[in-house]
Amino acid sequence: MTKRILSDATTPRAQPTNPDQMAPPISAADVVVEAAPVAILNQMVCASVAAPIITVVSKQTVLPQDASPVGDLKLSVSDMPMLSCHYIQKGLFFPPTGTPPMARLVSSLVSSLSRALGVFPALAGRLVTLPDGRIVIRCGGDDDAAVEFYHAVAPALSLGDFLVPDADVPTRLTKDLFPMDRTVSYEGHRRPLTSFQATVLGDGAVFVGLVANHAVVDGTSFWHFFNTWAGLCRGEPVQPPDFSRNFFGGSTAVLRFSGRDGPAVTFDAAAPLRERVIHFSAAAIRDLKAAANHSRKTCDDAEVNGKLVHDLKVHVGGRGEISSFQSMCAHMWRAVTRARLQLAADATTTFRMAVNCRHRLRPKISPVYFGNAIQSVATTATMAELASHDLRWAATRLHATVVAHEDGAIRQAAADWEAAPRCFPLGNPDGAALTMGSSPRFPMYDGNDFGWGRAVAVRSGRANKFDGKMSAFPGQAGDGSVDVEVCLAPDTMARLLGDDEFLQYVSRAP
Repeated sequence: MTKRILSDATTPRAQPTNPDQMAPPISAADVVVEAAPVAILNQMVCASVAAPIITVVSKQTVLPQDASPVGDLKLSVSDMPMLSCHYIQKGLFFPPTGTPPMARLVSSLVSSLSRALGVFPALAGRLVTLPDGRIVIRCGGDDDAAVEFYHAVAPALSLGDFLVPDADVPTRLTKDLFPMDRTVSYEGHRRPLTSFQATVLGDGAVFVGLVANHAVVDGTSFWHFFNTWAGLCRGEPVQPPDFSRNFFGGSTAVLRFSGRDGPAVTFDAAAPLRERVIHFSAAAIRDLKAAANHSRKTCDDAEVNGKLVHDLKVHVGGRGEISSFQSMCAHMWRAVTRARLQLAADATTTFRMAVNCRHRLRPKISPVYFGNAIQSVATTATMAELASHDLRWAATRLHATVVAHEDGAIRQAAADWEAAPRCFPLGNPDGAALTMGSSPRFPMYDGNDFGWGRAVAVRSGRANKFDGKMSAFPGQAGDGSVDVEVCLAPDTMARLLGDDEFLQYVSRAP
């Protein structure tokens, strides 16, 4: 039985008489529905000039096209630690050229979203805590199991207001490209597990933003869904996810929280930050890899995006070649550490990375496994050690950590968590940590064509950002270049941007 319901948010949440009837989208030219400025976006303008705003002009609820056959999905030992994290917020800017008229654009996005949710019913569900303390994703059977799709406009803004060369990310603007700002994943008990927003700028550019519960998906699953949504817009075939829940074996561990609100984030989300997208060209990535390996420059771009993937040349017990990604991470680690002048020479600095466990477990689990299949690995050194050694030394330490994190280490980490269940302590409590998230291997540009052509930039919201948080994105050109979104304390960022040793590998984004 078809179960797709698309209704305008100005009406009650009760289902319409005809569940297949779709409420028409409301364009910017129509009377504004629930229209209220989401935020004043530019607080620096003169008082005599009206500040540009992003305004929501319609909100629709969207249900999966078909009833879910999946049932309840238990949160795994990799899912549960993420309950204290913000929802993931990522999206894509598309240029004005090629985008269809607004009513057709919104209609296409909403109808394909309903079909995509039919493939990924968990993303239209809710979290439910069972009497025994287990938390599950309830994928169907509840009329509240729906997502929200927002259509917003920003007539006074253009693409150039968001993508400013050699400047900080305008976070006052980008934060309002996403709904559910800084929502904690535990709130998926009473709020949608995903939410969507299409924002049309005054020059006709479009931003498509996706917000997803981090206890339900990791980056791999997030972009698998994004690709599926875009592919359905183009009429492409679907690659269904794998909803298996037994890759660590049976687990009886539960997380218990006092009260209805659950856990809070483990860092100060209000601390002042500067955010930059640092571009490393393909040539710079090759140079960093050559420096880390003390070898000649290589033209092998096949490994440029090799985040945490075991090098094929590594034999049992061997160290192998330091990857391009590890080389770049070592460069960031050393440079940011130099910029943190407040730390003593004997202070321990930590570089933390998320490891995709799908291909590391034995037997391997499906590359399209749906959920979190990640673990965090940490490499440490004193400030003095990083300062007195070269890039190769730092890269070798990162490489050794990654190489060691195979099946046995993964299963031991899972067992340790089960013995003492806890939320993941995301943040930088001692001021000496760096955390690298996301991956330049994720298909952020490839596969996300909604029928309007290739996106021009990836941007994220304010979720899970603190001093030392970094996220790696593939370069827009698809040539092996890498963009690193860097969040730092303002004084640390100023020193980093004045560090010639760091800047010798940094390029202006094309």
